[in-house]
Amino acid sequence: MAELAKVDVVLVGAGIMSATLGALLRRLEPQWSMTVIERLDAVGAESSGPWNNAGTGHAGLCEMNYTPARSDGSIDITKAVLVNEQFQITRQFWAYAVENRVLTDVRSFLNPVPHVSFVHGADGVDYLRRRGEALAHNPLFAATEFVDEPDEFAHRLPYMANQRNFSEPVALYWAADGTDVDFGALSRQLIGYCVRSGATALFGHEVRKLTRRPDGSWTLTVANRRTGQKRLLNAKFVFVGAGGDALRLLQKAGIPEIRGFAGFPIGGRFLRTANPRLTDLHRAKVYGAPSPGAPPLGALHLDLRLVNGKPWLVFGPYAGWSPKFLKHGHFSDLPRSIRLNNLMSLLGVGVGEMTLLNYLISQLRLTEPDRVEALREFAPSAVDSDWELTVAGQRVQVIRRHRQRGGVLEFGTTIVGAADGTIAGLLGGSPGASTAVPAMLEVLDRCFANRYPSWLPTLKEIVPSLGAELSNEPALYDELRSWTNRTLELEAA
Repeated sequence: MAELAKVDVVLVGAGIMSATLGALLRRLEPQWSMTVIERLDAVGAESSGPWNNAGTGHAGLCEMNYTPARSDGSIDITKAVLVNEQFQITRQFWAYAVENRVLTDVRSFLNPVPHVSFVHGADGVDYLRRRGEALAHNPLFAATEFVDEPDEFAHRLPYMANQRNFSEPVALYWAADGTDVDFGALSRQLIGYCVRSGATALFGHEVRKLTRRPDGSWTLTVANRRTGQKRLLNAKFVFVGAGGDALRLLQKAGIPEIRGFAGFPIGGRFLRTANPRLTDLHRAKVYGAPSPGAPPLGALHLDLRLVNGKPWLVFGPYAGWSPKFLKHGHFSDLPRSIRLNNLMSLLGVGVGEMTLLNYLISQLRLTEPDRVEALREFAPSAVDSDWELTVAGQRVQVIRRHRQRGGVLEFGTTIVGAADGTIAGLLGGSPGASTAVPAMLEVLDRCFANRYPSWLPTLKEIVPSLGAELSNEPALYDELRSWTNRTLELEAA
């Protein structure tokens, strides 16, 4: 029998969620013992890796699925404002972390890159103008521009303008203060800080079993994936930040709160190029309108990415499908996640999501010329030989029990935890990494209700706007925005 080691906190998974929660807890309770368990051999090698996500610092600036048109023609900006508010919290945490040497290399993970909405056709231009007018009164979106002049379009986006027929109306919604984020590099710095502060990291290990003890703690059976050797950890608190694997691990824990939840995996593929002739001509992240039937995360976009200091252009996503719940997972992941308590949820979604199913089938049928033809809607001069296809990470979308429909598919993130606060995990994908800080603050509030009030003074040092809505406090927003821009070296954004 393996020896039982006791620890205050176990973080399962070494991606951006666990990394963020770990760094917060090291600031709040530096004396607590902490162990990070990662099944792969590196930090941020799954969904947080730079080639496994879009790298957009999602702030609702350019994503048109966050601003749908209502039946009366008005624009609903509720989701865009919410996501922007959440990203402001994330920026404040990063700025605090830089000032306190938690993060030591900003440019390795964060770079200023404009965020842009792009439409063509008279209806699209009309929608984008109304969208801009609806957002203009909110201080979080005040520093944006509506562009519909061909010459200005060509000046800002020369690669997209090359060989374009401007007889069709086009328009841009330009937010100069967007960012490109390498969440893998960020995760490495945060986990590195945790380890320097006394945490233990176990790479190449996976959790095989979770057992609740009579005192409310959890015993985890952890196996070395190379040798098979097992060890036992007893933890007062467990956070499951394991991406698509979180559903399975919470099911293994047997908490009643996970009953009825299921998951639907959706993969992604991107075209990419590092040709400097092209990267020099496109210095923005440009999002198009969602395609009919596409899920919210399916809007095509042409992005400048900076990975290890090297500029790339990335276009996609094109949907893929696999029953795996992780990119480095198993084909049995989906069937192994099915339980009697979530079967009706799955069946209900299967009946109600035929539009999504048809979209996925059409995406799987795409050939390489089809993908480049979609790229030419953004960049008419695109040449096939300049681009290569890369497979991105898996996203397991949340399926939640629904009284009337059996189950509903959700394209967001959901925190599921035990009522006693001893274990919690994060399910879902989008906007995911960009909202890691507010999500982990929610975990702290829900799982440490007795301690949270005493933590508030420190948390308000970390996130000065905590508890405020910056949309309603423009002076505070300007002050904090100036601070984060200066600290994160984003003044030129």
